[in-house]
Amino acid sequence: MLGGIGSGKSTVAREFARRGCPVIDADAIGHELLDAEPHRTRLVETFGEEIIGAEGRVDRRALADCAFASAEAVATLNGILHPPIRQRCQEEIGRHQAKGRGPAIVLDAPLLVEAGLADACDVLVFVECDRSRRFERWARGDRDRAAALEKRENFQISLDMKRQMADYIVGNNSGLSAITEQVARILSAL
Repeated sequence: MLGGIGSGKSTVAREFARRGCPVIDADAIGHELLDAEPHRTRLVETFGEEIIGAEGRVDRRALADCAFASAEAVATLNGILHPPIRQRCQEEIGRHQAKGRGPAIVLDAPLLVEAGLADACDVLVFVECDRSRRFERWARGDRDRAAALEKRENFQISLDMKRQMADYIVGNNSGLSAITEQVARILSAL
């Protein structure tokens, strides 16, 4: 699944799941790995103790503030987390393929191309959504968070390029019923 931040990739993935497709959530895997060793130690060594929250876990917002300060910091973060995320996703794909259930396996990965996971996919789906809607969904009125979204997207492959890579496009400006129809058409074509 390709798309910009806040485009609704997870919503589209849930619609595939509702139709019997197993979904691998790379974002959830990444969040889990933040506090798993040796990744946690490498993150603290790289970005400092300030990324650890009051409860002793990696504070994702503090980590993002540090990591999105420069292209080098983003590359370092990706170098720490992308390989184990990729490995875990590949393991999950293999597990689902061995079971042979579902019409398709859906990989819901925010940085599918950037993390090197696009090659694991037979078909790429781009979730298209107006920029203003994406910002509104992701930031929910928080100006600092809106600025963070723009900063993060500057370190990603352009949406135009992601759109060009896609085999299918799901428009997400109209609501869930439109997504449901589009997902049904994609599964029918597959």
